[in-house]
Amino acid sequence: MNPAYATVDHTFTVPLDHAAPGGDTIRIFAREISDRSRAHEKLPWLLYLQGGPGGKSPRPSATSPGWLAHALTTHRVLLLDQRGTGRSTPLTARAAARFRDPAQLAAYLGHFRADAIVADAELIRHTLCGGEPWETLGQSYGGFLTLTYLSQAPEGLRACYVAGGLPGLTATADDVYARTYPRVRDRVHEFYARYPDDARCLRQLADLLTAQDIRLPDGDRLTVRRLRTLGLLLGMGDGFERLHWLLDEALDAAGEPTDTFLYQVMNLTGFTDNPLYAVLQETLYGQGAGPTGWAASRALAAFPEFTEAADPLLLTGEMIYPLMFEDIRGLRPFAQAADLLARRTDWSPLYDPDRLVANRVPLAAIVYHDDMYVDAGLSLDTARKIGAARVWVTNEWEHDGLTASGDRVLTRLMDLAAGRA
Repeated sequence: MNPAYATVDHTFTVPLDHAAPGGDTIRIFAREISDRSRAHEKLPWLLYLQGGPGGKSPRPSATSPGWLAHALTTHRVLLLDQRGTGRSTPLTARAAARFRDPAQLAAYLGHFRADAIVADAELIRHTLCGGEPWETLGQSYGGFLTLTYLSQAPEGLRACYVAGGLPGLTATADDVYARTYPRVRDRVHEFYARYPDDARCLRQLADLLTAQDIRLPDGDRLTVRRLRTLGLLLGMGDGFERLHWLLDEALDAAGEPTDTFLYQVMNLTGFTDNPLYAVLQETLYGQGAGPTGWAASRALAAFPEFTEAADPLLLTGEMIYPLMFEDIRGLRPFAQAADLLARRTDWSPLYDPDRLVANRVPLAAIVYHDDMYVDAGLSLDTARKIGAARVWVTNEWEHDGLTASGDRVLTRLMDLAAGRA
């Protein structure tokens, strides 16, 4: 932690189901950060909404996240661990295993979507701000949360900043994955063009995993489908290099996977710290349009170039498949409940189009033109349907531009919202 920062830890008790406030409760953790020299001043609040689903808020260091120092020049920042993450009644594999009935776990998981997170934020705002509106900064999924917030409780918001996170307001999971596969395919080909030897290495690894039973340090078998999920790295600014250096030490002189490689793959693909990313991924697009039905898996049939036998081997990105809940130790306790969620048909809408078109809360958003995770076309279509929205489109950064740019992205977003840019 930067010694110039003053911190206060907060814990709040909130209803599991905000529609039934007299029922079960959970605990929500948030960390207040301020410039130590201004800690006693009355400063406007900035609520940070982390990407995900299933991502806990950042734990600040002297230099990370890069936007924080700039935010603290004008604001008091609240780093929220969204329900089920970090220190907010975490929904880990161990917690899921305590549910004996998959239907009970599925019902419990249904209370961890954007509408509940926004309701948590509103309870916290009234406690900390005395009812005054605050500003929000949403990274990726945090932008999805922002539009739910503007739909449910715009009176709680003074201004909103979104980085790489404007969702399609009516896009189904099928719509999303029809656009996702081509973007991932193109990104993998770009990676192979930069590192041709890595294409050969991944094909060699896939053939090896098909022929042999190779285990990760935790005992899970490393399958080809799990290997392919390493493609999730490629949407970040340093993703090409992270994957390249991982593969650089993947095989020993005898052509066998190294312990270093297996250990890193276990950590990168295990969902130990964020199982909700996999469990709730497709529920983001469940809004009364029928079941999501494992949309990423169904969409795969339309893209034969993604077969495991293909050469070069195409990696996958932000796609969640039912077999992952068999392959991965950290997801197995969620398997039956996740299948029930995929079949659920009564998801409530997360966005109110009429309220958004009438919005008067300043909203500034950056759209990354080449974003592998969030489709730029859907984002721009959404921006046109929101009142008081100003959008900045750029290909200067990948999906992690908010962090990778230091303070540049947040500075520009604040200027946009204030009419200075």
